[in-house]
Amino acid sequence: MRKRIKILLVNLPWQKEGKWGVRAGSRWPHIKDAVEENYLPFPFFLAYATALLQKEGIETRIIDAIAEEIEEKEFLEKVSRINFDYLVAETSIPSFYYDINLLKKISALGIRIILCGPNIQICQEDFLSKNRFIDFVLCGEYEFTLLELVRCLQEGRIMSGVKGLIYREGEKIINTDRRPPFDINLLPWPERDNLPMEKYLDAPGAMLTPSVQMVASRGCPFRCQFCLWPQVIYFGRHYRTRNIKDTVDEMEFLLREKGFKSVYFDDDTFNIGKERMLAFCREVIKRGLNKFQWAIMARADLMDEEILENMKKAGLWAVKYGIESANQRLLDNIQKDMNLKKAIRIVRLTNRLGIRTHLAFTFGLPGETERTIKDTIELAQKLNPFSVQFSIMTPFPGTKYYEVLKQRGVDISDDLNLYDGNHVCFKSEGLSSSQLTTYKKIAYSKWRSSRDLKDNLKNKSKDLWFLLSQRKFLDIILRARSKFKAALELFLGRYD
Repeated sequence: MRKRIKILLVNLPWQKEGKWGVRAGSRWPHIKDAVEENYLPFPFFLAYATALLQKEGIETRIIDAIAEEIEEKEFLEKVSRINFDYLVAETSIPSFYYDINLLKKISALGIRIILCGPNIQICQEDFLSKNRFIDFVLCGEYEFTLLELVRCLQEGRIMSGVKGLIYREGEKIINTDRRPPFDINLLPWPERDNLPMEKYLDAPGAMLTPSVQMVASRGCPFRCQFCLWPQVIYFGRHYRTRNIKDTVDEMEFLLREKGFKSVYFDDDTFNIGKERMLAFCREVIKRGLNKFQWAIMARADLMDEEILENMKKAGLWAVKYGIESANQRLLDNIQKDMNLKKAIRIVRLTNRLGIRTHLAFTFGLPGETERTIKDTIELAQKLNPFSVQFSIMTPFPGTKYYEVLKQRGVDISDDLNLYDGNHVCFKSEGLSSSQLTTYKKIAYSKWRSSRDLKDNLKNKSKDLWFLLSQRKFLDIILRARSKFKAALELFLGRYD
């Protein structure tokens, strides 16, 4: 007979100087600034794990303390009142110190803790030795690891067969084999009913809200050295797609049944496989969902005119493209393997088709100079995206980029608070930390000035057109009046 076990999954609160952080669901966890105050990604892994446990009949609850803005004191009081057996918390690299301190306080309440998330440090055997208040660590994609762990706890079975798990056996630390990539079609749709869905927002191109986030695939087959999730969560280039019908079923349910007005597909790389893209567009159009707005995270050099035109017909509103740099050599240095010339051409084509673009650039790549940064800023202005992101390259522990810098003897900071894309956490070759930070500010300033100038010219153009159109309309009236007067005089003259 199975023992009854209750699970609570949480996205812990995370604040710094009154500002809320972004953790679960984000590839770049960080403390939010005023510009992105409303931005909040959906906690996909936590939500999928919750749905999977519930599907298997395990009593499970989820709390997103960041989305609900539950501060630490209130959160501790809240969890102390809930009846459950294990708390599952997702951590990240920049929030790590905060998370560990908070989890110590939770453990002091007599609560047993399971830790997971994209932080390679928790997957080292000595982590459990040093942090005895943590009971289990789930490494990588943790949905099925958590399910199997709970089954072992329910049935009193040994845990050595659960892949992706680190645990204690007496004083001994057991680190099982990595979990191989699984078919993501085995996952149910993520839990949403018990989450504050109105709070989650990632709507590129200013899509209509309320907007909802989905995924149609998981993983990425490309080799970008800096990319965290493929290397620390998926442990390799494991790209898996969802069944198109099931994906569009979920999309249709969220739009028509749940009342969302737009969908953002937050895939690692959405647009892999031309035939798959065209089939997806056909299914969306067949169901009449092309009247709704949707957006994607995509790779520019995988697009072509046929794909973009079909996506436009299917309702595509906006695309996020990672361009990173205006220098092909710098992209090659990090194994981005992207054809920059084609990527630029595709961005321009996307704009011409009326699909809004969000472009991401980063400073501090190997070989970066003041000249290459200036070229990147200039390219961002020329491409005229609807929105833009400038970040500072971050060598997350566990990525190849981190290892390459270490092998080259580059000084990398041990302060994990800096690993957020906004701070410099390593000594860049040829550029100082202050230079990188300053150029990031300059980039945003120049882009905003460029946007303001274009908007002003656009508005003035509209005003001029309005004045011209008014003059044209007045001329038409005057000519009509003149013709009517002449016709009336002719008519009256005939019957005089």
